[in-house]
Amino acid sequence: MKKVLIAGATGYLGRYLIKEAKKQGYWVKALARKASKLDDLKDSIDEICEAEITKPNTLNGICDDIDDVISSIGITRQKDGLTYMDVDYQANMNLLQDAQTSGVKKFIYVSVLNGANLRYLKICDAKERFVEELKASGLDYCIIRPNGFFSDMADFFEMAKKGRIYLFGKGVLKTNPIHGKDLATVCVDAINEGDKEVLVGGPETLTHQEIALSAFNVLGSKPKITYIPEWMRASVLKLLKMFTGSKTYGPVEFFMTVMAIDMVAPEYGKYTLKEQFARLI
Repeated sequence: MKKVLIAGATGYLGRYLIKEAKKQGYWVKALARKASKLDDLKDSIDEICEAEITKPNTLNGICDDIDDVISSIGITRQKDGLTYMDVDYQANMNLLQDAQTSGVKKFIYVSVLNGANLRYLKICDAKERFVEELKASGLDYCIIRPNGFFSDMADFFEMAKKGRIYLFGKGVLKTNPIHGKDLATVCVDAINEGDKEVLVGGPETLTHQEIALSAFNVLGSKPKITYIPEWMRASVLKLLKMFTGSKTYGPVEFFMTVMAIDMVAPEYGKYTLKEQFARLI
């Protein structure tokens, strides 16, 4: 039986990765800062390892006897004084170095769609630096590039609950975010597939306006949408960069950038955004 290490196990995607790896018959080791956060998944985990992935001395030998590593390590909202380079780059590097030492066969890393074209964003630069290191590591690898998680779409739903959704431009930009369960299937399937890079999105490509209308429809409320012109988006970003620190600016910069471009990937999966909104109720 192949042994798989899941890093980022307590995150939105990580929890689905654990279940999917066990479902596909793998022996599963989960890496977490606090094992207690995985109490509800114990039936799907063969071993839990508590470690601080940003501290390499706590990782020594964590990949021993492991065949494959899947890492979704990264931060979307900065905390604990850590930067994107500390986590998205260096923490993954710490894990990669242990994987090399331990003779891991394959390393699967979850990055972001269009990451190479968005390197002027701090989060994407950190991720792409790690991608470069992984490609040069000598290990077999696969880069998974989703265009957004269903969990990211909760912001639309929260705005709808408050009565009004704000969209950039005219609301015609498109995206097809993917459910964590569908994305986990793609990641675990990559263990035995030969693709070096996989671009993936959910089964429905929608405009931002269609997403907004879906949220209002599920709530049964009258749609109220305000469209924010591009000049205002750019001005807000400039002001935030001038007057806030990276903890505030970094996540906002990423969100406001990807919401101002098409983020469409090959369609995959079965879970729809409307169903997700219904679950949020």
